[in-house]
Amino acid sequence: MAESSTAVPDAPAGTAAPDALVIGAGPGGLAAAAALRARGLRPLVVERAENLGASWRSHYDRLHLHTTRRLSALPGLPIPRAYGRWVGRDDVVRYLEQYADHHDLDIATGIEVQRVEKAAGGGWELPATGGRMLTSAVVVVATGHNHTPYVPDWPGRDTFTGDLLHASDYRNATPYAGRDVLVVGIGNTGAEIAVDLVEGGAGRVRLAVRTAPHILRRSTAGWPAQASGILCRRLPTGVVDRIAPYIERAGVPDLTPYGLPRPDSGLYSRVREGAIPVQDVGLIKAVRSRRVEPVAAVERFDGAKVHLADGTEVGAEVVIAATGYRRGLEPLVGHLGVLDERGRPAVHGARTPPGAPGLYFTGFTNPISGMFREMAIDARKIARAVSRAR
Repeated sequence: MAESSTAVPDAPAGTAAPDALVIGAGPGGLAAAAALRARGLRPLVVERAENLGASWRSHYDRLHLHTTRRLSALPGLPIPRAYGRWVGRDDVVRYLEQYADHHDLDIATGIEVQRVEKAAGGGWELPATGGRMLTSAVVVVATGHNHTPYVPDWPGRDTFTGDLLHASDYRNATPYAGRDVLVVGIGNTGAEIAVDLVEGGAGRVRLAVRTAPHILRRSTAGWPAQASGILCRRLPTGVVDRIAPYIERAGVPDLTPYGLPRPDSGLYSRVREGAIPVQDVGLIKAVRSRRVEPVAAVERFDGAKVHLADGTEVGAEVVIAATGYRRGLEPLVGHLGVLDERGRPAVHGARTPPGAPGLYFTGFTNPISGMFREMAIDARKIARAVSRAR
């Protein structure tokens, strides 16, 4: 079966337990399940939402993959050519649905795993909603990089008289036509929402920037930035940092006069810290035309005023916090000692943490070579490792 909101993995007497439990029915979890099935194993995917691909269903309307269709396919099924080179949100969801059907994946939706526990006799026990206890020798955690929206606890935030929302609640520009909007955060999400707002008729759009980002053209003369990212992963960080400024200057004009200076840190060094470059989908044009106004980072709120790090203050009717997400893994696996100091899995892919055999992680990095591509690679490695360990 491809998906079920009622299928409960409490196996009847005489029914074998699954060979692996996959937590999360996003692209990472589906890819892992399909790769396991291809090796003759019987995985069960457990998803807390009522539908697979839940995070993709809730993204803003204009979102497209910043990686190419050809380099974003999951194991065993190409993305249809009809979806175009840069696949849109709705088509990503369609692809994930097609993917689950194509591989005949067993997916139990509406079930949230609360904790991963070591079983007394080996393997894992997973308490879940409804009093269920799931068991398996293999657990793949694929709950996603964007699990829990994060809004900083800015001083005075509760006094703000306008509308404050996280980017995860933004869908399109229609509710903000004619309004003064401050977007906080210049990652890919913040940059794209700012462009969407000006194109959708917002009255004024400012973009609060704490650290100037590296900006790359999504594609130059048909060559996608993703392809360069794949090549860069084979090179030392220092080499990429030295080469990147020449590539950036060749493709991106100097935006310093418009309030967005070139960054003084290395591109790949930033990637290693988790900050991937901004893929331009209209930001450069919007900044140069002064339709998007870069401003300093937000420091605090005071009623209708937002105070910025450079000492200035702005009035805003709406603040959209494109301030990222937390992985939210601590309640699930934090007690197992498998996370690093930033709450990230200490290992991913085919490696299992010390003292936690059979526990795998996928989808918790944000690689320059493309998240879908790396999840596909992880899926094959995980399946191979599980198959060899049996």
